[in-house]
Amino acid sequence: HLPGEKLFVDWAGQCVPIQNPADGSTHPASLFVAVLGASNKMYVEAFADQKLPAWISAHVHAFGFYGGITPLTVPDNTRTAVVKCSRYEPLLHRTYQEMAEHYGTTIIPARPHRPRDKAKVETAVQIAQRQILAALRDMRFFSIGELNQAIRPLLDQINAQPFQKLEGSRNQWFESLDKPQLKALPSQPYVLAIWSEATVNIDYHVAVDHHYYSAPCGLLHQRLQVRLSDTTVELFHKTQR
Repeated sequence: HLPGEKLFVDWAGQCVPIQNPADGSTHPASLFVAVLGASNKMYVEAFADQKLPAWISAHVHAFGFYGGITPLTVPDNTRTAVVKCSRYEPLLHRTYQEMAEHYGTTIIPARPHRPRDKAKVETAVQIAQRQILAALRDMRFFSIGELNQAIRPLLDQINAQPFQKLEGSRNQWFESLDKPQLKALPSQPYVLAIWSEATVNIDYHVAVDHHYYSAPCGLLHQRLQVRLSDTTVELFHKTQR
C-alpha cells in the first residue's frame, strides 16, 4: 500500500455489553475499527449502535486521531455506507458521500466476495478483538464513555508495541510513512446532516422530523429532498444538489 493513500474501516463482529445501572439490563456496544494501509496504525472506538450518526462520527474521530486525510477510504458494504452494491458504481448513502466530500476523500467500498479488498481491516478487527475486547471481557461497563476510556490505553499499547517480524512499530511507521503524505484536515469538522424525502402538502408545508416547514407555493404536491442538520433545514428538487 502506498503511504498515506488508503484508510480501511469496518465494524467489529463482536460487541461489548453496556449495563444499565437502573434496571440491570444490557445493550450491545459496537466497535468501529480503522487502519491505515502502509503503517497499519489502528483507531478503535465504541458506539452505542451501528446507525448512520455513529458511522459518520466514527470517521470524523478517526480523521482527527490521525491528524489528516487519506485520498481513499475503503469500507465494507455495510448498509450504513452503501445503499446499493455494485462492482463498478456503488450507490453511497448521501450523508456519507457528503461527509467524504467535506474531507476530500473518495469512498471505494470493498467489492462483494473479494476478501482481499478488505484484508487490512479484517486483520485489524481480529487484533482489536484479541488484544482489546479479550482484555476487557471480565469488566463491566455502564456507559460508552467508560468503555472508550478503557479502550484507549489498550489501543495506544497496540500502536506502540514492536512488530513481531519487522523492525519498528505502527507509531514509528506512521510517522515515517503515512503522516507525511496525509492531506490536511479542513478548518472545521463535518457536521452531521441527514437526507430524506418529503412531499409538499396542500398547506404548502413539508413534515420533517415531526416539525412543519413552509415551501414555495409552486412546489405543491412535489417530492423534495430534505437536508436536516442540528441548525438548518434545506429543501431541494430531486434533481438539485
